Amino acid sequence: MRVDEFDFELPRDLIAQHPARPRDAARLLHVDAGLGDHRITDLPDLLRPGDMLVVNDTKVIPSRLTGQRGEATVEVTLHKEEFDLGWWAFARPAKRLHVGDTITFAADFKALVADKRDGGEVRLDFGLAGAPLLAKLAAHGIMPLPPYIKRLRSGHAGDNADYQTLFADRPGAVAAPTASLHFTPAIMDALELRGINPPLVTLHVGAGTFLPVKVDDTDQHVMHAEWGEISSEAAAAINAARSAGGRIVAAGSTSLRLLETAADDSGHLAPFTGETDIFMTPGYRFKIADAMVTNFHLPRSTLFMLVAAFAGLERMRAAYAHAIDARYRFFSYGDACLLEWSAS
Repeated sequence: MRVDEFDFELPRDLIAQHPARPRDAARLLHVDAGLGDHRITDLPDLLRPGDMLVVNDTKVIPSRLTGQRGEATVEVTLHKEEFDLGWWAFARPAKRLHVGDTITFAADFKALVADKRDGGEVRLDFGLAGAPLLAKLAAHGIMPLPPYIKRLRSGHAGDNADYQTLFADRPGAVAAPTASLHFTPAIMDALELRGINPPLVTLHVGAGTFLPVKVDDTDQHVMHAEWGEISSEAAAAINAARSAGGRIVAAGSTSLRLLETAADDSGHLAPFTGETDIFMTPGYRFKIADAMVTNFHLPRSTLFMLVAAFAGLERMRAAYAHAIDARYRFFSYGDACLLEWSAS
């Protein structure tokens, strides 16, 4: 499909710069055969007893760093761990970096440029991994907010909490699974009263989430891979709910992508550990998800393509037009949708 089929005009003042206060004051657009305006606090009543809501427990790391290579200032955003080989990062200005250079972030925190490839990417070897590296990032990094959220280079202290979900537990993401930013203990209590107890899965969201689609046709776009895991316990709980007639409701595109990666053609979910670069556009046949909670996404983005594949392109065009007219707040800190799957 042509990428321009996923374009739309969005007033800039609808791009949320901060989350709703409190979090569960956000609005929720229910997209089914029609459109319904709600609050996120209505979600438990919009789901059915027996439904299985699946949430992502990844935790965002403060992965944006500013350092020096000699006299030159360099900004890097870590986006994918290569385990024993360090981290791939987007660097600015990348043209000033060469393999073998050292970037100094602090007197006791440096990285070697171990590799370089097109697109402004470098692989950084910190000589650290695991908890010691996370401690250095906490001391010297800032939260990797998407570029449409405007902040000073030094960041904003409130984002350290605002850009983490209630479920954040396993460090490794460089972008938040933003649909889950709306959940609060009160909503979780209400879901439990409805018999909905979400299992946790993990997908470490990469910075590829923010990368623009630069090709004219979706068939030419290459997705960045992200690491994920579904435990045997989570897979068993999800399969049991589905066998009992419950719907599988993905909290966010990250949970949806992981579920669709691990499910077979019959919808049976297997435990999974590994990478996924699944890319869903209209025509994709969904195997396991029946509904999803998600935020409002950027025009021409892979995420808008995903929701168009899930709920139908014309339905999503109508939903976004309604949301713009009703002044819903868009993108990572914005409002949410509850989408019902449509075969159209």
